[in-house]
Amino acid sequence: MRPALRSPHPAGSPTSGASPHEYRPRPRRLAGPAVMAGSGLCNQTGAAVGALAFPVLGPLGVVAVRQYVAALVLCAVARPRLRRFTWRQWWPVLLLGGVFGTMNLSLYSAVDRIGLGLAVTLEFLGPLTIAMAASRRRLDVGCAVLAGAGVVVLMRPRPSADYTGMALGLVAACCWASYILLNRVVGRRVPGAQGAAAAAAVSALAFLPVGAAVALAHPPTAAAVLCAVTAGVLSSAVPYLADLLTLRRVPARTFGLFMSVNPVLAAMVGRVVLGQRLGTVEWAAIGAVVVANAVSIARAER
Repeated sequence: MRPALRSPHPAGSPTSGASPHEYRPRPRRLAGPAVMAGSGLCNQTGAAVGALAFPVLGPLGVVAVRQYVAALVLCAVARPRLRRFTWRQWWPVLLLGGVFGTMNLSLYSAVDRIGLGLAVTLEFLGPLTIAMAASRRRLDVGCAVLAGAGVVVLMRPRPSADYTGMALGLVAACCWASYILLNRVVGRRVPGAQGAAAAAAVSALAFLPVGAAVALAHPPTAAAVLCAVTAGVLSSAVPYLADLLTLRRVPARTFGLFMSVNPVLAAMVGRVVLGQRLGTVEWAAIGAVVVANAVSIARAER
């Protein structure tokens, strides 16, 4: 964390009485939002690049590589002292590792079937549900109705509807909600980021035989491996490090609100990278879920 900015004029100078905010360089004030925007784009671009490897590795192979990359990055940063963990610390870490792998696998499988924008939108129902679960306010009920209407529109019966893909998106949403709850438990019992790193390592170990089986059944090409590794870096390593930097610069409320925009970013990246087009109705449904999520988070923080 960089030291807080101070007025460039020393005390006693003719301008020392002015507000120090007047002299704060504008680029520094925009650093937090810029990092958040870059992190969101990296995350969704990574998922899109990973989807390019689906024809060779399939979602299972791409997720396996992503888990390996996430484990390497998190363990290098947090350096968990695994031998000192007690069973009271280990059991939520093990559950978190299982949920982490299942969440990514279900999301990538959904992306393979229904596209990036719709899959990420359905996945965001997880944190939205957590945000509204303990509330009884009318505004939150309205947010739930709005998000539910968006989901009904996305899952409406039509000839091209892929209900298996939609179900996988909802599984990813359940996993993300579980991930949030388990992260709270792990955060209370394991210091720093050691718990998250240990969970990532557990998930990577579980995917080792999976990755080996995929490689034997479908020998990977260099291009497919590069896409999968890129997905791991852009969707795991970069967002994690960016989030550490961002949370030191912006309030948690602002961070949570910006995260709500990810379904829109996913739809845009899916259009540009994968050529996945969405109609006006789908865009409206995604907007409904995004608005519901943003309002709910803002209300919860308030």
